[in-house]
Amino acid sequence: MLKQLHNITTGNPKKLLKPIRWAVFANLANMFPFGCMAMAVAMLYAYYAKEQASLNIQGLWLAWGGMVLFLALVFIGELKSYRSIYRSGYASSAAGRANLAEHIRKLPLGFLMSKDPGELGHMMMSDFNQLENAVTNIPQLVSGALVPVLAFVALSFMDWQIAVAMFAGFPVSLLVLWGISGLERKLGARHARAKITAANRLQEYLLGMKIIKAYNLRGENFSRLGQAFYRYMNESIKLEGILGPFFLVAIAFIQTGLSLITMAGVYLLLGGEITVPLFALFLLAGTHVFDPLSVAILRLPAFRYDVMAGERIVSLLKEPVMAGEKEPPADHDIRLENVTFGYGRNTVLDNVSLEMKAGTLTAIVGPSGSGKSTLLRLIARFYDPQQGRVLFGGSDEREMDPEKLMQKISMVFQDVYLFADTITNNIRYGRENAVQEEIEAAAKEACCHDFIARLPQGYDTMVGEGGSTLSGGEKQRISIARAILKNVPVILLDEATSSLDPENELEVQKAISRLIQGRTVILIAHRLKTVVKADNIIVLDKGKVVEQGTHAALLSNNGLYARLWELQMKTGGWRISA
Repeated sequence: MLKQLHNITTGNPKKLLKPIRWAVFANLANMFPFGCMAMAVAMLYAYYAKEQASLNIQGLWLAWGGMVLFLALVFIGELKSYRSIYRSGYASSAAGRANLAEHIRKLPLGFLMSKDPGELGHMMMSDFNQLENAVTNIPQLVSGALVPVLAFVALSFMDWQIAVAMFAGFPVSLLVLWGISGLERKLGARHARAKITAANRLQEYLLGMKIIKAYNLRGENFSRLGQAFYRYMNESIKLEGILGPFFLVAIAFIQTGLSLITMAGVYLLLGGEITVPLFALFLLAGTHVFDPLSVAILRLPAFRYDVMAGERIVSLLKEPVMAGEKEPPADHDIRLENVTFGYGRNTVLDNVSLEMKAGTLTAIVGPSGSGKSTLLRLIARFYDPQQGRVLFGGSDEREMDPEKLMQKISMVFQDVYLFADTITNNIRYGRENAVQEEIEAAAKEACCHDFIARLPQGYDTMVGEGGSTLSGGEKQRISIARAILKNVPVILLDEATSSLDPENELEVQKAISRLIQGRTVILIAHRLKTVVKADNIIVLDKGKVVEQGTHAALLSNNGLYARLWELQMKTGGWRISA
């Protein structure tokens, strides 16, 4: 149970103490009005049974006053319980989401790439919704189980025989619940996997809508979404249909307590072993005690299912973040020593050794799939090499704080992503404390100030998610403005102009020329004519360095670079003929 509490509170079960205390207080306070009612019944019975000569009016007023007092306490307890339960649940969920998002940010990119795109989003939203339900249900579950135990102890002092009869079905109910726990966990895990798969397929469907429309995919051509939905439906039916009857049986055994009280009470009453007021007290207690317990049992399956969501979140929180605490050195030389890296069983870089001097421009070229982008991501420490070392200023990057290392590096990707925010804020991500004048200065250097000024709200214009309201060239220049604003000594460019039209490419080239001045620059280039002035050109093929040198030296070698150059020169004037 302690492990389950740890999981659903994402490691902070102390948050539940206050709501549990108030829930128990409210349920206990709710029993005392029935005690006062039993006292009133006893006084009335004594008078009408001629056991007392006069009716105890003062005692009746005290009993009724006690009922009012305890009902007020019940209201206060319920109010406090309600507020603390839901505040705790939603506050815990909000803090948990923020904590998980921060943890995900620090995880290696390789781990994140291994997940389906919708899985982490589902965990962040749906799993935490389940935790909200679990946290808000725990106080009722605890109080629903604790109050009957306390009631059993208290009633045993009055008459142990009826108390035992009252809870005779309780052990059988527990046995039923324990017996189906393994099946419940198995069905719950299958249901959770089906739900996550359906969420992944739905996200895939929405992101691929352009392809679906372009190729008129429907029916059997795009059946995975429907299959995922129907699998989710079937698992939901199994979860409810198979487990539901068992929980109803468990509740039925609990509810037998009231019948057993009546049978045992009548027997003892006829034998003269108990009084009518005591019998009435047990009946009144029985009608109240079993209700919270039945509610707790009904909520138990949802709670157990929610616990599995907590387990998934805790498991992700246990994923090790990228290690390292050292400050990056002031020197900016970058060196790879016998680096090997791959995705799964596929080796992408094989025993690569390179050196990139500070203040120089290094170009990385080669056929598709040769490992160019992977090399850049290793330098930026999105991954750590499986063998060998990546050195920054002579120090192993694995010993450095990843966030402090990234304060030295700026990266411009081929596929630019802009957030659904203003243009100002998208540029400001380069340096959070930048003022408007600095943002506009960076935009001017990146050749994007003019088109921004023409937008309806200028720098306050909102861009769609991913930058969908802007063209590729416009997005690329904003990303360069972001990199200029960051103002770091090392720039990594991943084919930043490969997918642009000639006009936009010219503007982006101007922006890049301003960006790289006086910095250590490593760029991946598809068009070789853009790297002819590089200080060093590294040629990769099948994960190995096959050549390196200046443009002129590589052409004279007549190797892979020369063949790629010749091929691009031949295709440069290619035209479609009718």
